[in-house]
Amino acid sequence: MMFQIWLHAVLLFCGLFSNVTGAFVGVNIGTAVTNMPSAPDIVAMLRAHQITHVRLFDADAHMLNALANTGIEVMVSVTNQEVLGIGELPSTAAAWVTKNIAAYVPSTNITAIAVGSEVLTTLPHAAPILVPAMSNLHKALVASNLNYQVKVSTPNSMDVISRSFPPSAATFNASLNSTITQILQFLRSTKSFYMLNAYPYYEYVKSNGIFPLDYALFKPLSPVKQIVDPNTLFHYNSMFDALIDATYNSIADLNFSGIPIVVTETGWPSFGGSIEPDATSANAELYVNNLIRRVSNDSGPPSQPAVPINTYIYELFNEDKRAGPISERNWGLLFTNGTSVYSLALGNSEITGANSSSSFCIARPGADDKSLQDGLSWACGNGQANCAAIQKGQPCFNPDTLQNHASYAYNDYYQKMRGSGGTCDFGGTATITTVDPSYGSCRFTGSSNSSGGAFPPPALGPVGPSSESARTVAILHFGTIVAATVCLVHVNLRSFL
Repeated sequence: MMFQIWLHAVLLFCGLFSNVTGAFVGVNIGTAVTNMPSAPDIVAMLRAHQITHVRLFDADAHMLNALANTGIEVMVSVTNQEVLGIGELPSTAAAWVTKNIAAYVPSTNITAIAVGSEVLTTLPHAAPILVPAMSNLHKALVASNLNYQVKVSTPNSMDVISRSFPPSAATFNASLNSTITQILQFLRSTKSFYMLNAYPYYEYVKSNGIFPLDYALFKPLSPVKQIVDPNTLFHYNSMFDALIDATYNSIADLNFSGIPIVVTETGWPSFGGSIEPDATSANAELYVNNLIRRVSNDSGPPSQPAVPINTYIYELFNEDKRAGPISERNWGLLFTNGTSVYSLALGNSEITGANSSSSFCIARPGADDKSLQDGLSWACGNGQANCAAIQKGQPCFNPDTLQNHASYAYNDYYQKMRGSGGTCDFGGTATITTVDPSYGSCRFTGSSNSSGGAFPPPALGPVGPSSESARTVAILHFGTIVAATVCLVHVNLRSFL
């Protein structure tokens, strides 16, 4: 009994400081791609670019297995085709959670379920079943004691809002008020968050020149072009902030508050057809880099300045199989070989990530622990690899996994010995990659990337707005160290109660 009281006190204390962790930038991973890389190769790319949060548009078993023990925070999705069955039968929801969530946690850090994608605007006939689907999934999580780790929500487009400017006057489409009210009631009661797909590119194109391009790209506006809400006199430096505030105000119009917004999709196409003149590589590079800087300052929009804007970029690869205009197939950050579609830059430093021409030897994803341990012991012993960097307190110790430590040791041995016949095999537990596995301050031997990546380092655990876990960490936000002192509690204490 005393132990339970102590745990409740710790959880309460941690709750008081749950908002000190910084905002993150994650990436969506679409699969309508010719020559889609294997799941292990995708994970290697994520780690090379220090991407700590991903959203999957399904619950692909290969990806969930490959993401195990990486520390990368994962949002899985119920497809639009699955929503109806899950909403009609609680047993279907329970089976879905058992198969796609419980089977992978805690090894795979799944922290959210996105139920459908823009269901209210793309499948309006399914609207009545959407909230029951969300509720059935949440009940299944409760039954599995996973409801504190995994939150449930549903992504909505800006089309659910009648008019987004001025933000202070924004309201949801009246025809959707009943369903959205139910969604907001669910989000509030489960301490979840509102998922928003916000695309300044589309809003700019639809505005027909009313708003300047610079406003959509986060570029400074001249004094005569300032965007000001006439009701609040808030100045909006970017359309991104205005769209988020329009959503907060629409939520408030239905008498709800305290529900944070997570941007589940945003981005800019790097190429388009003749009638899409603003879909260019230069604009995409500007938008994404400015977005990263915007999110990493940990502030919210003018109406909610203390609420950071956790954001997922759309998307990792160009989905060349998608139908529609040319721009639809050109939203990716990377080509399938791991090289960047355009440079990701911070200040004066170019972030080229996977463009290194070096080859690296890393642990093969899926290799069994005993073989990895044997390989690690040999590399650091008879193989004479320098394993100082993976000792506790050193830059490559975290994530503290065999996969990470073996990758560092294997690569150090390989880089030093390949000129005299050394190979990358280690009993079949190693593989060659051209993607630089360096991250944060951890530099792998042979790395030419000394400036770091565009995304924070992996394995920091959940840092989303609904996260219940916390620890004392130094979070690398795009080259800036932000010390976030929080409770040293990363186990799921709720399971003891």
